[in-house]
Amino acid sequence: MGGSITHRLGHSVVYSGPVGKESRAPVPTLLLPPEDTETTHPASISVFLPEFPQRGLPGRDHFQILGFIAKGSYGPILKVKDITKEKTYAVKVLPKSDILKHGVLEQSKEEVIIQRQIKHPFIHNLQDCWQTQRHLFIMCDYCSTGDLYTYWLLKGRFGEDVVRLFAAELGSALGFLHDLGIIHRDVKMDNILLSDQGHLRLSDFGLSRRLKRGGRAFTICGTIQYMAPEVLSGGPYNHAADWWSFGIMLFSLVTGEFPVPAEPDHSTMLNTVTEFPYVLPETFSSALILLLTELLCKNPLNRLRNLECFKMQAFFRGTSFDSLILQKMPVKVILELRTHPDWTSKATRGLSLDYFANFDCDKILHSPTSPTELSPTLANMDLSPATEQACKA
Repeated sequence: MGGSITHRLGHSVVYSGPVGKESRAPVPTLLLPPEDTETTHPASISVFLPEFPQRGLPGRDHFQILGFIAKGSYGPILKVKDITKEKTYAVKVLPKSDILKHGVLEQSKEEVIIQRQIKHPFIHNLQDCWQTQRHLFIMCDYCSTGDLYTYWLLKGRFGEDVVRLFAAELGSALGFLHDLGIIHRDVKMDNILLSDQGHLRLSDFGLSRRLKRGGRAFTICGTIQYMAPEVLSGGPYNHAADWWSFGIMLFSLVTGEFPVPAEPDHSTMLNTVTEFPYVLPETFSSALILLLTELLCKNPLNRLRNLECFKMQAFFRGTSFDSLILQKMPVKVILELRTHPDWTSKATRGLSLDYFANFDCDKILHSPTSPTELSPTLANMDLSPATEQACKA
């Protein structure tokens, strides 16, 4: 299990050592032209085809950049308004040089290949993707309500009725993905976006991959506190690993804390996870305790790992899994927390505009905007001329 772990987003990690039988396509050697030259090397376009069609950057009369939403794995996620459609989107901007440097070319292609296949009420939908000379762009629906992790930080713990709704929605999304042979590999609260009515949207397919029936994966990747034992050990693993991560998320939602703290490396984390009993307080219903016990079964062969068995759990007795019925009523607790005075500080989680000091604002940000026009996540951030100038430094 030698090798190193490289950080992705927060505690998300990708194991960069040996990956067993899970082969990866070789990454081509490619030197992109300097940022200050107009010369286009043909390979800088062709290597990202056909998944990312070549286009010019949309003009000011088409797209307006409203602000930064978050710091992604390899670049910023921007809030963008399509003026012609009067719609707002989230756009992930990936510098090609970083994609090649980190050896994630095929992973980036896989992300959009997978997202083009899926359309589901509880999955964050891909709208478009393209490339310019120096950047890749992945555009998805914009969820102004934020992510589930923000609300968990504010609430501390959720009641069983709310958790039942969340579980039914996310379970439906996972069952849909797994039926298509897709394993997400980074199920966590941070990757659960919320609609304006408080319903779930599973997002971020940057670590996802397609597995044939009976296929197995070996790459240690995901977010370390959510990783299944078989993932931490280097595999083999399959779609059952997503259900473990799902169980960790539900455990945290109802208890207000992760079952085990994050360890600095996967070997230590594996030992901790292997020894931890995952015992829930007796104050919780027996049906909830049974559900979490079956999801957090350390042996993936005995784990609850498919939607049909999931629906049959006593915890869901009387619950419809029809998406229209699940979304019929707004999630009151989410809408109430959305107006919490600490919402913005929890949502930003220390994000600073210093991160964007070397970002090509002139190319990507057509026009500066006032703080009132930003996404709620960044509404209190300083976009003064001084900050704008720093961005151009």
